[in-house]
Amino acid sequence: MTLLNIQKELRGSDGAINLDINKELDHGKLTVLFGKSGAGKSTILKIIAGLVEPDGGEIVINGNTWYSKEKNINLPPQKRAVGFVFQDYALFPNMTVRQNLIYALESKTKIHKVDEVLELMELTKLSSQKPQTLSGGQSQRVALARALVREPEILLLDEPLSALDFAMRAKLQDELSRVQKILGITTILVSHDKSEVFKLAHKVIDLQMGKIVKSGTPMELLGGENISGKFKFSGEIVDISKSDIVYVVSVLVGQNIIKIVATEDETTTLNIGDNVIISSKAFNPIIVKS
Repeated sequence: MTLLNIQKELRGSDGAINLDINKELDHGKLTVLFGKSGAGKSTILKIIAGLVEPDGGEIVINGNTWYSKEKNINLPPQKRAVGFVFQDYALFPNMTVRQNLIYALESKTKIHKVDEVLELMELTKLSSQKPQTLSGGQSQRVALARALVREPEILLLDEPLSALDFAMRAKLQDELSRVQKILGITTILVSHDKSEVFKLAHKVIDLQMGKIVKSGTPMELLGGENISGKFKFSGEIVDISKSDIVYVVSVLVGQNIIKIVATEDETTTLNIGDNVIISSKAFNPIIVKS
């Protein structure tokens, strides 16, 4: 059982909000914390890791109590089996890839874990290189490998891919999905990217002002259940242009651009950067083998 029962008063630029979360997570699955900035998503990860102390509640990971206000239990960060990956890779620049992983080991008697994780993350050929020689995608893979070598009971990912370009982000999303399925680690990912949520999440928790407003599968929360259609695509508007008497809205769906014809009235509420759902009732595709 993984139970998060957290209360914490947070103060930010928009004033104070009361973080109040009470949720049992699916064991071995990937749960996304979704919501606007300032909702408390990153703070939840820091509380689980022991970096921030809550005001009350309890945290139970795989049946073990890490925090309980009532029982006066508060394990220090080094006692919590957590793998934490930030947007900033935070690798030691004076160490090689392999040395970065060895440093993260809980016990130096488990040196074999380093080679296992290097192979799992397809980093063996880069093991002797230092961080400054790596690309952003390679560095983030090393950061994830360093988190995994600790054999965590829970993996915490705070927008780890948001600084990467689209192609690299898509590739690492596939990598993360593959590794999470192989290892079966209970994982919590903070993300604002709807396509990433659909690609990775088993469950989504929608946070607003420190409270859970909705939770469920990506389709239940973000799929636009109120729209009837045989086909639905979620994407981001990247261009709106006029063509003769109509407008063409270009939407990025995955790695593809889909162009939608719209009237001037339909475009008045649309802006570049908006996340939208494309739905069609009458869509007869021709499918050919590539």
